[in-house]
Formats: sequence, C-alpha cells, structure tokens
Amino acid sequence: MGFSKHLNGVHVNHSKNTAGLPIIPMPAPEKVYIPMSQHIGAPCTPVVKVGDAVKTGQIIGDSDARTSAPIHSSVSGTVEAITQGMTQAGKIDTIVVIKSDGKRELADTVVPPEINSFEEFVAAVRASGVVGLGGAGFPMGTKFNIKPGTVEYLIINGAECEPYITVDHAAMLEFTRDIIDGIRATMKWLQIPKCYIGIEGNKPDAIAKFNELLKGDESIKVHELRQIYPQGAERVIIYETTGRIVSYGMIPWNAGCIVANVTSMLKMSHYLKTGLPLVSKYITVDGDIVVHPQNVLVPIGTPIADVIDFCGGLKEEPGKIILGGPMMGRATPSDEYSVCKSNSAILCFSKAFSNQRKETACINCGRCVAACPMSLMPARISRAFKDKDVEALKELDVLYCMDCGSCAYVCPARKPLNFEFRQAKAMVMEASKK
Repeated sequence: MGFSKHLNGVHVNHSKNTAGLPIIPMPAPEKVYIPMSQHIGAPCTPVVKVGDAVKTGQIIGDSDARTSAPIHSSVSGTVEAITQGMTQAGKIDTIVVIKSDGKRELADTVVPPEINSFEEFVAAVRASGVVGLGGAGFPMGTKFNIKPGTVEYLIINGAECEPYITVDHAAMLEFTRDIIDGIRATMKWLQIPKCYIGIEGNKPDAIAKFNELLKGDESIKVHELRQIYPQGAERVIIYETTGRIVSYGMIPWNAGCIVANVTSMLKMSHYLKTGLPLVSKYITVDGDIVVHPQNVLVPIGTPIADVIDFCGGLKEEPGKIILGGPMMGRATPSDEYSVCKSNSAILCFSKAFSNQRKETACINCGRCVAACPMSLMPARISRAFKDKDVEALKELDVLYCMDCGSCAYVCPARKPLNFEFRQAKAMVMEASKK
C-alpha cells in the first residue's frame, strides 16, 4: 500500500442532531436480556441459574479463555430464564433473562480494586468487563495484557466521525478528568511514555477542555484530526497521529501503539474508582422519526424497543433501524433485540428516508479508489468477487479492507461494495483454511 501524508476518506453529512445534549440515564426496564457473546473471543458461560437473586454489577457469565471478558447483571432482580435465542448479530446465543426489581441495588463485589502491580492492573481491567465500546468489542483486559514498556504510544479514539453519533462527544465534555485519570493509570502500569487523544476538529469544546486539564503534561497531547471519515478507524487514527502504518497481518502492538476508544477508557476509569463494572452503555438515539432524539445511558440487555420508547417513541413505522452509525452500523430486522456492549447508537429512519436508489452499471469513474483510506481498488475487487476469483482477491489485498463503506458512499452507481467485500474477505479466509 502506498500512503501520502494523510489517508483518503469521504466528507459525510455529519447530521449531529444531538450535539450539545447531555447524557440522560434510563431507568431499569422490566426485564433485561443479556447475551453471553458481547465481545470478540470466547463466549461466556452463565454462572447463575434460574431463580437466583442477582444485583447490579454481579458476574452472571464468564470464561477461562484468554480473549474474553466477564458479563455482569445490569439490574437487580431475579434470573427468570437462561435460554437460546437470536441476537442482534444474527447468531444463536445463550441469553440470561433477568426480571428487574426496579431498585438497581449494587452487588457486594462492587468495591474499588486494590492495584499495586501490573498484574493487578490487568486483572482489574479484565474484571471491569470493558471491551472496545466503539464497536470493535475487543476485550480491554486482553489488549492491555502485554509486557510493560513494549508500547510507545497510547492512542485514545475520540474521533466519533460517524454521522449522527454524539455520545462520545458528550462523555468527553462531562467526564474529561475521569478519562484523563484512566489514561494516566494505563500509561503508568503499561509503561507507555506518550499518549495522543485524537479528536476531530468539529469538537473544539472537547479539544479545549482536554487541553485545559492537560496543561504542563507533555506526555499526553490532544491531536486535532481532520474532519473526514473514517478518522476513527484503528489503522487510520494510528497513521494520522503517529505516521506509523499497520499493514494487514499486523496488530497495533507491532507498530508500538495501543488504541482505546474514549468511552472504553472512561468505563475502565470508573471501574478503577468505584468497582462498578460495565453494566450500562452510552448510546445516541436519533433518526428522522424519533420523537425526542437524545443521548442515553442504557442498562445493557435493555430491549431496543424500550430505549426508543424512553425517547418518546417513533412518529411512524420505521423503514430501517440501524445499530451503530449509518456507515459501519448494522440494520436490525426487529426492535426486540437487546442493547449490547458494542452498541453506540440506535438510528431509526422512515421508509422514505431509507429507500435506496436503484443500482446501475459501474461507469469506471474511479471515485471509489479516491475515497478508499487503504488505497485499494474497489471496482476491481468487486469484479473479482463476482467472478469468485480468490487469487485475484488476494492480489488486490481485499483482506486489508476495513469495511468503512467509503467506496459505497461515493459510488454513483449505488453498488453495495462494502457488503460485497465482507463476503469477499470471508471467501478468501475460507479458501485459506483449505
């Protein structure tokens, strides 16, 4: 891949309708439906049984696997069922159903952890249940479990470059000092000398607040990112802040970097101070048919329909509900699924707004090439995919695609390029197994 001073991308319509709004806590729903697979890695096994009384912050699922994260009850109440069901990810999973008593009583285990060593710090991060909250879902305890002193840069992703989503921005304004405290703890125990907090330039208030609190600290710097999507993608933000390239097959550690989403850092910091694990999620609720768009703190496992109702409901029947942003989020066929750790937004759009223009023939305009942050050739990849030419897909570096959707966004023919590329990558990986 050839890179210039900056990576390519697209200028999207930000549509930040909830910008400037505070984060409103949502009361406990009548029931929560908590899947045991909410992260990259091994799913958890329930450690409770039907009829058990549970409290907020109590572990209800865990795994011995290295890459995993415990799952906690987001309410106090009674385990009503442990069942198999479809999740928003389209997979069958074990789901723990808890009937809330409405009290949100804390478990006795919710106490600040005592940390006097690197090992105790990593154990505390794992116990927090925090994963990549920007959507990746990689367990933070696994990410931080590296030899101290081997990473040069900690990069905090505060870009929030997806349209509509503003909840990270709100959290950066409301919990600035907590985020900084989490950064300092991470730098201390992992022996990381430098940190960049990457924030897009359209959030000057957040940039100013961090700069104010970081005066005199030369180890932590705010890096103002260009207002172009996808600045928050891991490879992109590493390149934009440090100039280092993370090629396919590499992980950020290989480039001397660790990237953490800003709310992941915040939730970890809250756990270190209070002992309360990840039991709720900051979510933006927006879209042209949402009665009261707002930023909400939602108990994990809350049905999507309950969150929408908390925001006043919908003005009409939705044409599409997207979990996450419109660029990389996933459309869900039902509002009965529950909120998971990796959800950052619930976007509800009318049928008129959701209607896509009809796909037409490729005119070889090259816009997809100009937009791709990884300097790939999307039109050629699309042809190779349709021809099921695995060798051509490998030569075209399809596995380097990060599913940002920039190519599809600019395509005048409305080709579903990012959808094709996900299948193309699966095709190459399946062939590699054989």
